Amino acid sequence: MKNEEAVFAGGCFWCTEALFKSLKGVISVTSGYSGGSMENPSYEKVSGGATGHAEAIKIEFNPNVISYGDLLTVFFNTHNPTTLNRQGDDVGTQYRSVIFYTSDAQKIAAEKFVAELTESKAYDKPIVTEIKPFAKFYPAESYHQNYYEQNKNAPYCEIVIAPKIEKLQKRFSALLKNANQNRT
Repeated sequence: MKNEEAVFAGGCFWCTEALFKSLKGVISVTSGYSGGSMENPSYEKVSGGATGHAEAIKIEFNPNVISYGDLLTVFFNTHNPTTLNRQGDDVGTQYRSVIFYTSDAQKIAAEKFVAELTESKAYDKPIVTEIKPFAKFYPAESYHQNYYEQNKNAPYCEIVIAPKIEKLQKRFSALLKNANQNRT
């Protein structure tokens, strides 16, 4: 089985990139923009909210090591899928929750996953995560790539990202890369 891609938007891409990079089977994670109409958007334009793009991540993963279902599980457990156009203090359409499916199988899996969460009443409020076909992904500027790794002591990283990583480590330790493991 060849590597696959998943594209998610779940708030600030600095957070989502840091989380998904730590999962076994994840080959690469790129921060960027997706879901809007502007060609080659910049961070400043996307931050203004008028491009229609969401801050997103493109994940290349090995489905023999980690399943798309596992990625969905981490996605839904590391952001709030019930807040429209908001994640914590980040507010605007660029922070909306979206799954951009790259195949019919991903669409079906995402729809089933959301239906199961809804049926089990996993959240007190309705899930507002959009499930949309993937169209285009624009990588963010280079200073956004590997942001957490390069800025761990920055206040945003310490206050917002580090606690999310700790939660991921506690809840999903079986899905994490370990120091002795090959980065497949």
